[in-house]
Amino acid sequence: MIDTTIFQDKTAVYYTLGCKLNFSETSTIGKTLKEAGIRTARKGEKADICVINTCSVTEVADKKCRQAIHRLVKQHPGAYVVVTGCYAQLKPDQVADIEGVDVVLGAEQKGELMNYLGNLKKHSQGEAITTAAKDIRSFSPSCSRGDRTRYFLKVQDGCDYFCSYCTIPFARGRSRNGCIEEIVEQARQAAAEGGKEIVITGVNIGDFGKTTGESFFDLVKALDQVAGIERYRISSIEPNLLTDEIIEYVSRSRAFMPHFHIPLQSGSDDVLKLMRRRYDTALFASKIRKIKETMPDAFIGVDVIVGTRGETEEYFEDACRFIEGLDVTQLHVFSYSERPGTQALKIDYVVSPEEKHRRSQRLLALSDEKTKAFYTSHIGKEAWVLMEKSKAGTPMHGFTDNYIRVELDHDDQLDNRLVRVRMGEFNEEGTALKGILV
Repeated sequence: MIDTTIFQDKTAVYYTLGCKLNFSETSTIGKTLKEAGIRTARKGEKADICVINTCSVTEVADKKCRQAIHRLVKQHPGAYVVVTGCYAQLKPDQVADIEGVDVVLGAEQKGELMNYLGNLKKHSQGEAITTAAKDIRSFSPSCSRGDRTRYFLKVQDGCDYFCSYCTIPFARGRSRNGCIEEIVEQARQAAAEGGKEIVITGVNIGDFGKTTGESFFDLVKALDQVAGIERYRISSIEPNLLTDEIIEYVSRSRAFMPHFHIPLQSGSDDVLKLMRRRYDTALFASKIRKIKETMPDAFIGVDVIVGTRGETEEYFEDACRFIEGLDVTQLHVFSYSERPGTQALKIDYVVSPEEKHRRSQRLLALSDEKTKAFYTSHIGKEAWVLMEKSKAGTPMHGFTDNYIRVELDHDDQLDNRLVRVRMGEFNEEGTALKGILV
């Protein structure tokens, strides 16, 4: 039993880098500390505890993590500093050597952060406490409210895929998940708190069920029955795990939105093989066709990596032709980053930084074309929009079921409400459609 009396009236700041899953986990850490009597520091207030949840998807991410740690140590002199997350798991000793860091916690320890605060006495040297990736077993549940109207519900963690370019299995361990009964109860709690929309998050959520003998499809059907939750969005799902029965169920479901995010990573079959992905372009194209056949207005976001080792100019041109022919809405484009310990480093052909940038810009331009065409096709149509809170004097915005951003004149009474809107022309920035209440 932890003696929480020493935490009364103590303050904490939280800083998160990386994915939505990280933000969800940080929120859960914050709730745990709050229950122990630790409040979140106000703006400008010096905190007693700093918690930094890190990312390590690229070398740039590592650098941002180090910068964030240095900045928080400087802003909160004397604070007890805890660093966790993917960068902490992958390079714990490097993080522990940063001046001001007290404890570095790996993926297995993150969910038990309270156990490592001690009496908040500063360490003379940072202490790293991690578990080897192959031995990570714990699943820490998380359901957090974002800054807007939606909740982020963690259903799965870790990955068994070991793609050649990726460190996620080393940073988060093998695939594991909570059970449907517990996850549904978290969704019910979110509804009781007034939540209307939930984003289902995880590392490889289509792999859900490995540790409980259940399936992601079972989870989808169970969540759809939770009263009060009006919208679910599937954050990202591997194309080989997005089954036709899931697509068909979403198309007729009560609350699952016609909105998919599917990682492609490359439109070249040769590069997909080098990446050790578990599908080819034919399978990917078939999933897009299935979605559009059942949900013609579905929003489909696609992850693409450019400049991976082995991606010759010819392979990149193959990828561009394939992606141009896909009926998708938006591309999330990432430049390949060398990751220590990955199999991709054994591939000889290296793409220069300048060429990576050129390829990235080309695909971003294509993405803009596809997104604009998708938005334009909806001008004049009506849709239900879940409005989000905004600063006084600024337009409010919200999203349709198929994730079109819509702007309305500011009205606090509309916050977290579903309203019927007719979509007009683009706003001045070209980032949303102007809406009129109907």
